[in-house]
Amino acid sequence: MKQSKSTVLKYLFVFVLVTLPLMLFYFSTQQRKPSFNAQKDLIKIRPGYKSYDYYIQRQLNKTLNPRLRTIWMTRDWDRKIKVFSRFFQDLKRQNFLSNASKCLCVGARVGQEVEALKRVGVTDSVGIDLVPYPPLVVKGDFHHQPFDNETFDFEFSNVFDHALYPEKFVGEIERTLRPGGICVLHVALSTRSDKYSANDLYSVEALVSLFRRSDVVHVRNVDGLGLDTEVVFRKKRDSIHLP
Repeated sequence: MKQSKSTVLKYLFVFVLVTLPLMLFYFSTQQRKPSFNAQKDLIKIRPGYKSYDYYIQRQLNKTLNPRLRTIWMTRDWDRKIKVFSRFFQDLKRQNFLSNASKCLCVGARVGQEVEALKRVGVTDSVGIDLVPYPPLVVKGDFHHQPFDNETFDFEFSNVFDHALYPEKFVGEIERTLRPGGICVLHVALSTRSDKYSANDLYSVEALVSLFRRSDVVHVRNVDGLGLDTEVVFRKKRDSIHLP
């Protein structure tokens, strides 16, 4: 009887020894799953966009609004240029931007950020938006930039929240940036954006996860015309665009 009991205990010990690591592995993977799903939820696309054409028309409703365009080109013009100029001067001091940089401003409306770049000495600068504003802004959809691969040294945007497809928005920036090029995004984390926004961003980590061919090199809090966080990315020098 004692020998039988000893044998049972021996088998029980072996069973626990074998199954315990498997059980620990199983529970550890189950614990990781919620954090992965939560990461995906940290960028939420707003409901109501029935089609891409509907999305474009909604964005045009803001861009072509006569009252807003008048404000952008009069009361807001000098004020926004001063704010953007301060940001770009800071980026120059940190060697993220130079007078020789070829620059693109994504979603530039009437081009205050482009004008600011030119005023701080970065003369080879242009913006894109659904509605052109010559000579500062050319017509372009930031989901499908009208430029060749590896065209720019520097890209700036403060309209990430207007992207219906954040992956495409980021993918086009990485496609048109040269290896070693800099992307600077101003985003809102602590407040929700305006009624024309297409997504809400809840963490820097969620934004960083979209950049497949770039490294995040700088993050800071800013007072950026309603946006609160500046994130700077550098495209990897060995990055190759695959069509």
